[in-house]
Amino acid sequence: MAGLCSLLGLFLLAGSLPLDAAKRFRDVVSHGGAAAPIVRHQDRLHGWSPDQNIWNEKLYPVWKEGDSQWKNCWKGGQVQAILTSDSPALVGSNITFVVSLLFPRCQKEDESGNIIYDGSCKNGTAGSPDSYVYNWTVWTEERDSGKCPNKSAHHVFPDGKPFPCHPGWKRKNFVYVFHTLGQYFQKLGRSSAVVSVNTANMTVGPQLMEVTVYRRGHRSYIPVASTRDIYTVTDEIPVFVNMSQKNDRNSSDDIFIKDLPIKFDVHVHDPGHFLNTSAIYYKWEFGDNSGLFVSNSSAFSHTYTLNGSFVLNLTIQAVVPGPCPPPSPRPPTPTPPHFPGTTVNSSDAPTPLPTSASPQDWGREAPDESCQVTRYGHFIASLTIIEGILEVNIIQMTKIQKLAPQTADSTIDFVVTCQGNTPTDVCTVISDPTCLWPQNTVCDPVEVSDQCLLTIRRAFSGAGMYCMNLTLGNEASLALTSTLVSIDGRGSPARIETGILVSISALMVFIILVTFFVYKRYKEYKPIESCPGKAVNGNGLDVSFHNGKAVFFPANNEKDPLLKKEAGIV
Repeated sequence: MAGLCSLLGLFLLAGSLPLDAAKRFRDVVSHGGAAAPIVRHQDRLHGWSPDQNIWNEKLYPVWKEGDSQWKNCWKGGQVQAILTSDSPALVGSNITFVVSLLFPRCQKEDESGNIIYDGSCKNGTAGSPDSYVYNWTVWTEERDSGKCPNKSAHHVFPDGKPFPCHPGWKRKNFVYVFHTLGQYFQKLGRSSAVVSVNTANMTVGPQLMEVTVYRRGHRSYIPVASTRDIYTVTDEIPVFVNMSQKNDRNSSDDIFIKDLPIKFDVHVHDPGHFLNTSAIYYKWEFGDNSGLFVSNSSAFSHTYTLNGSFVLNLTIQAVVPGPCPPPSPRPPTPTPPHFPGTTVNSSDAPTPLPTSASPQDWGREAPDESCQVTRYGHFIASLTIIEGILEVNIIQMTKIQKLAPQTADSTIDFVVTCQGNTPTDVCTVISDPTCLWPQNTVCDPVEVSDQCLLTIRRAFSGAGMYCMNLTLGNEASLALTSTLVSIDGRGSPARIETGILVSISALMVFIILVTFFVYKRYKEYKPIESCPGKAVNGNGLDVSFHNGKAVFFPANNEKDPLLKKEAGIV
């Protein structure tokens, strides 16, 4: 009998060996990391499966890191997988992971999901332009002609679940396996895949997400890439504050100017819009004994009136949906002690409560249908407050008259005043009237007295309207003012005289030309009288005019009417 039991034990042990030797998901997707603890049912992520399930190694082969087969898993080079997330995520919100595949040079994915050579790529691979690297469309048409994948053993995930039937499944030729917190999620995708996970059941703190990517093959799926990334789940609201101030030269150094308001803009990191319906309150403490300020606006301003270092403390409070506490159990009904030979009076027994009794009478708390929890966020910064230039103004503009003008530029003196700390440099930018297109920029060091009054001289080329931006600065501050400058067209006496001479010369040339063309147009020809009895009746004025014309306008005999072939045409 003992020998029979031993033989039966050996058969049972032999039958269990294949099951124990089979790879599980945690052995494949953990990439040599520590095994995750067993996932309790209340900690399971929605739609995810425990990584203790069996992995189909025949259909999805497993290669160790450094295996030579990785060199031949893709034509033309290696595929890289890039994993990103919108971490950190407030517990209870959704966190989104995006995996993008980076193909070898000159390869891309077309609209059908096939991998082709990019014809626009210069110095590409030996493949002809737009030829296929992987033509998966032909493969799927040979195997499947319907709208959904058939129920063959080839169209399944590593755990044996069939591919989902959805439009466009033939264009998704990659299988993505996500793994975190002892659970996995698998999906089909193209050159990128997106997965969103709710963090309500996640452990607060940094966590690891691992992704393994397989491509479609003829008989099996081939591993092409794997990646991992750290993400964070927090029970505090992620918050960042952007601080800015007028005249502050560098807002990133946390050094600001006294007596000028600082603007604080609060940015809550909530990519999943988890806090959209929550009432958020902002509590400000500025460290200058100004008190506590509470606001429901994300923008706030504060002015420091003293120099020194101060600690800014911001607390954000938001009421968000949360898990309802379990109802407290009903206390047990006390039973009177019963001793032998003792009669219990019915009046001493507990009286049952009526059916209309309230929940308080039952001794348990009724859970609220809209259970909520309060979450907080904190931001702390150390600010330094110093003196700075508060304001700059142009109080006077004077045009300088030149005694001996050599250039056509107009020079103007600007009288400038400022308030606050004294400047060490001045810059002017002369632009078009819209102040958009700079034409001339000049910067000079200045030495200013305590009264902060200085004169700045600038030259303008040509008449017209100009925009001038003037800035006074020092090590910590930069004050700006702008003005419009109008330069008239009145020039110097020398320029006026030159203009008059040129105008007179042009006028004389114009008169001569007009006179010539008028004469040529309206002159008349008088034929010579052949009658001997008649003498020329012209007077001396006519003779003089013809003689003068011969001097100033020599005639051309070739144009004489007497030389025309046809008589009577002038």
